Amino acid sequence: MPKFTSKDVARLAGVSQSTVSYVMSGKRPISEQTRQKVLAAIEGLTYEPNAGARALAGKRTSVVGLVIPLHAGVDAVGQLPFIHTIAISARARDHEVLLVTSDEGSAGLRRLAGRSLCDAIVLMDVEARDERVPVAASLSVPVVLIGVPDDPAGLYCVDLDFAEAARLAVSELAATQHDRMVLLGYPAEIISRDLNYVRRFLDAFAAAAADHQLPFDVIEPVELGRAAANEAVDRVLRLCGDGRLGLVIPNSPAPQPVLHALEARGVIAGRDVSVIALTPDAAAEETEPLVTNVSLEARDVSRRAMETLFWLLDPAPGPPPPAIDLVTPRLTRRATVMAARRG
Repeated sequence: MPKFTSKDVARLAGVSQSTVSYVMSGKRPISEQTRQKVLAAIEGLTYEPNAGARALAGKRTSVVGLVIPLHAGVDAVGQLPFIHTIAISARARDHEVLLVTSDEGSAGLRRLAGRSLCDAIVLMDVEARDERVPVAASLSVPVVLIGVPDDPAGLYCVDLDFAEAARLAVSELAATQHDRMVLLGYPAEIISRDLNYVRRFLDAFAAAAADHQLPFDVIEPVELGRAAANEAVDRVLRLCGDGRLGLVIPNSPAPQPVLHALEARGVIAGRDVSVIALTPDAAAEETEPLVTNVSLEARDVSRRAMETLFWLLDPAPGPPPPAIDLVTPRLTRRATVMAARRG
């Protein structure tokens, strides 16, 4: 198949080669009639701009680098809404997505920027004291963090408001007149990495419990899978005394194994004990029974991260996006929280 160039597009459209470039880059206003002529010529020639050639010429690659976690303890299913939404947002702006695993550390960031492989980077799996953050801040391309480190180094950050998520869960149990709570914590690998969202959730949970004068216990670590859920539930039941008990599960994949473990011991969520999970709505709608959840809002977080990223690439008139943009979570009542006592 012949390999067409922007010169061929210009010849077919009857415009200059620079006009083709402006249509492709959006750097200058072009009349809609001329733009349509260029796009028709591109389609007719099946022309695809060459990313490598553009990079060598100091122009954009139309590629967004996405640095994602890929190691033990990561909820791979939970990453899919982030990846899917980021890919859709990129394609809507005529950009592709290049996936890089976070186990490459700072070297992966330098490779993306140093080889001109992308125009901008979305960095996920951010730790509280992340050694990649100062490197990201020094790069020549914009970087947006999904997560909030202790020191963002001037980078834009987008994340769920995990502190508000904790407050929603505690307030729901307080409003339904529970006497005690148990927090089933994160796996050891997540705890040891000091991910910022874990600390934000736990600190806000303790503060909200104190505000409501609602005593609680923490069981951690709680690993993934049935065996760990069984062990955690046995520990919960040993803690149970008189009164209404509420369980809060902040680790997204854990609700269903915990619900199964409770049922196997004759304890019914929503009747004998209450359960609230920090998990996506789609996952909550698939549990048995349907679990009351505080949604992770992964798609909203990803969408706002991409809006910030494209604003950094092409600043629009008006105020800039917030430096730290926290997406407000929602609590959805389903079957696993006991109703308040009558009267």
